[in-house]
Amino acid sequence: MDYKKTNAPLTTITRNLYEMSGDENLYEMIAIISKRANQISVEVKDELNKKLEEFASYADNLEEVFENREQIEISKYYERLAKPSLIAIQEYVEDKIYMRMPDEK
Repeated sequence: MDYKKTNAPLTTITRNLYEMSGDENLYEMIAIISKRANQISVEVKDELNKKLEEFASYADNLEEVFENREQIEISKYYERLAKPSLIAIQEYVEDKIYMRMPDEK
């Protein structure tokens, strides 16, 4: 999923959790959103690491620190994206999260 084009807010907004949960269990809803936020966080982190790896320079000397302008711009861009928890909440509100319960015996 393209998290750059999500319509999730960039800042936290107040929501009524009871209205969001509807007929579902409030604690289940929060667990679903938190697990989805963790998934999004891992995906975004992997994507960021892959992009930063392209510009990595491996120096043998630890005293030399290189400031790579491209790395800084990429990092700033990812910092401006909506946080994973806000994206997960927006996906839940828009009913884009698929959840299945394991078979209970």
